[in-house]
Amino acid sequence: MSRTPHRPSRRLLLAGALAAASAAVTGCSSDSEASSSGGSGTLRIGYFAFPTGDLIVKNRKLLEKALPDHDIRWIKFDSGAGVNQAFLGKSLDIAALGSSPFARGVSGASPIPYKVAWILDVAGENEALVARKAAGVSDVAGLKGRTVATPFASTSHYSLLAALEKAGLKASDVKLVDLQPQAILAAWQRGDIDAAYVWLPTLDELRTTGTQLTSSKEIGAAGKPTLDLAVVSDELIARNPQAIAAWRKVQAEALRVLASDRDGSVKAVAAELGISAADAEAQLAQGVFLTPEQVTSADWLGTDAGPGELLTYVTDTGRFLADQKQIDAAPSEDAVRKAFYLEGLSDVRQ
Repeated sequence: MSRTPHRPSRRLLLAGALAAASAAVTGCSSDSEASSSGGSGTLRIGYFAFPTGDLIVKNRKLLEKALPDHDIRWIKFDSGAGVNQAFLGKSLDIAALGSSPFARGVSGASPIPYKVAWILDVAGENEALVARKAAGVSDVAGLKGRTVATPFASTSHYSLLAALEKAGLKASDVKLVDLQPQAILAAWQRGDIDAAYVWLPTLDELRTTGTQLTSSKEIGAAGKPTLDLAVVSDELIARNPQAIAAWRKVQAEALRVLASDRDGSVKAVAAELGISAADAEAQLAQGVFLTPEQVTSADWLGTDAGPGELLTYVTDTGRFLADQKQIDAAPSEDAVRKAFYLEGLSDVRQ
């Protein structure tokens, strides 16, 4: 791997996405096969094997109950880079997506045709930077000259760059390698890497033989928060806004379950991730979940009347990525604003 991330052009991303679309996208799997174009009654939903309201909605079949005339297809992804490629390949309608890959997606002259429509969670202790104990590193500054892995174009990648900057290091001061979570675990066990910035559940496995150096909760408190958003395709907005309204309402229901029914939440997450109730409880405890009222407030996503503070967070993320040479140019605040879908948000409070 090179010492700095390779940034493929949008044309190359599109070519890769189109090549992969016929068999879904590399790095993702489907509970039911994803078609290259959804019919009017089909919703292709990308999700992560990570505790959010998505797992509640999926496990309890809330969307299937809300839209019985639709074919709901859940497609699992490993990172936001794969989600962005899938939207370029027109093989997704709705998907979870980190705020950093979203900022990438709306940058450039040809932004990905999607819009943010919901907030799933705010990154907390569920994403963190951990060093192998054998590496003898006790702080972020100690990573200079070391090999550090993270999934490129992810929220973890963004937070890693922010952590390095705060410690007085540049990306070129470490050897950055682009690995997906399972590949990170394998490289860690072989001793090929000294540290990794990644999310649950891989993160918990690294913690057993590692030392946590910082977390996304700490980095967010220092001014660079990251979030798991949910985006909808422009095509779905034009074709089936009623389905988006139904999907938002079940996501709001899932957030209420996360806030008021811990046992039910644990059961759903454990079933979807194939883990014990104790592990599911521990993972949920590390997340930061908003209430539907918070999501639709000026502090976060906003309402039909206008965007909230998320507009500033994403715009600032884009500027930081441009400063770090991760994207060619930061998206303007106006470009980010155009990538917000706020119509009907007030309805989820009812």
